[in-house]
Amino acid sequence: MTGPRRDSPSTADAAVFRPVRAGNAFEETVERLLQAIRLGVAVPGDRLPAERELATRLGVSRVTLREAIRSLHEAGYVESRRGRYGGTFVNAVLPSPQPLSDRGEVDLGDVLTLRHVLESGAAEAAAGRSPDQDDRDNLRARLDECLGSDGAEYRRRDSRLHLAIAEATGSASLTAAVADVRMRVNELLDAIPLLNPNLAHSNEQHERIIRAILDGDEDAARKGMAEHLEGTASLLRGFLA
Repeated sequence: MTGPRRDSPSTADAAVFRPVRAGNAFEETVERLLQAIRLGVAVPGDRLPAERELATRLGVSRVTLREAIRSLHEAGYVESRRGRYGGTFVNAVLPSPQPLSDRGEVDLGDVLTLRHVLESGAAEAAAGRSPDQDDRDNLRARLDECLGSDGAEYRRRDSRLHLAIAEATGSASLTAAVADVRMRVNELLDAIPLLNPNLAHSNEQHERIIRAILDGDEDAARKGMAEHLEGTASLLRGFLA
């Protein structure tokens, strides 16, 4: 279907454009829009629902929706047109998926599940251990690196911060496991574009996680890390699933 969309959403439309969960509104909005494109709910040439309607259906602010659409425009998935029949349209030619590895297909679900278990647990354990001064200084330094990083350096510094959290548990085995899963995650992240709104949101979450660890709040550290990881998972599922 090309041109203006039908007024009445289909069952598939309703399933994809359902309200996002709180916590990672930008990332989940990107995921939903990419799902619509990848599942054929919105095919090349289709116009997406009007901004007001789409924001209402997704349960997000129009500012968040615009950030998501702008990010997908920069990534080559949609374009904006002006005029009477203007709006946001799915590009006629979509970006080709980048190869993830020469070692065969990557099991996205497996990687994300393992990461969730390891890193949420690491944040909780680090908070429960009451990090010593060296660990506290290391966590603050790694956080400052992320906060002051540009896009080119962000993923490397983000990795250092997550490893510092694992190190603060005092468990060499857990730190090694987090390092291993982070290598697998980075391979996935390298196949998707950097989205500046996501980087800003990630840093806000990083600050809350580190604060919880330094305060010894195990529950807040675990929940904060779980929410943070789910934001990344939303983008990976959207671009790669």
